[in-house]
Amino acid sequence: MKPANVSSYLRSVSQVVSNQLNTGKQIAILPTKPTVHIPFTGTSPYVLSRALPNGNVSITSGPAVSCQVRWAHTDITVPDWSHYRKDSTKSPTSKAADSEDSRRNFAYLMVGGLSVGTAYGAKTLVTQFVSSMSASADVLAMAKIEIKLAEIPEGKSVTFKWRGKPLFIRHRTQSEIQAEQTVAVASLRDPQHDNERVQHPEWLVVLGVCTHLGCVPIANAGDFGGYYCPCHGSHYDASGRIRKGPAPLNLEVPQHSFVNEGLLVVG
Repeated sequence: MKPANVSSYLRSVSQVVSNQLNTGKQIAILPTKPTVHIPFTGTSPYVLSRALPNGNVSITSGPAVSCQVRWAHTDITVPDWSHYRKDSTKSPTSKAADSEDSRRNFAYLMVGGLSVGTAYGAKTLVTQFVSSMSASADVLAMAKIEIKLAEIPEGKSVTFKWRGKPLFIRHRTQSEIQAEQTVAVASLRDPQHDNERVQHPEWLVVLGVCTHLGCVPIANAGDFGGYYCPCHGSHYDASGRIRKGPAPLNLEVPQHSFVNEGLLVVG
């Protein structure tokens, strides 16, 4: 075989065949073959398969001919989003700059409205959450207690209930005040001077809870004339300081204030 005759065996035919689905255009495949128009009747796979042309496509094949058939999908439609667009932007001849202010104002209005609504909802949620953890009405009612000091005679200790705990109010005599103020602070287990524990020398305000295991001491008892815990033998003086026994600390002094000469507020 001569080299000049080899080119006839290396010929290839490439065809682009339209599937004719609602395109309105005709693509000539071969000059001698007619073009068949098939109307588009649906979008299901079966309908599309039935709409493909058959019988009018010419394919040439052979040992020296390579063939290729490609379907030109010229009937694919782009989705129409016109009903989502603003009226001012639907016209293809309108400029975006002409409607920029109105579109920007609408965007700012939507963002601002959503921000305010979200902030209000978050504030309401946080308020409800915090309110659920706050003290109930009965607890708040016991948060403070007012005591008329005129009803407590000198030398006596009166017990009140405050926040579920016993509260000792002691009207001390001058001899008790002098004895407690002269105690050597260095000799105490929990060193505190008497002036650090009282606002007025004649009035002692302490919680009646033993600092050992939480028992309730007895007033005007013990080796030091203050308070005595019979459970484990802790002795406190008239200033509520631990002097003997297993208790490690002095009786707690709650926050209190003297509103006037005859009224004490604890809490």
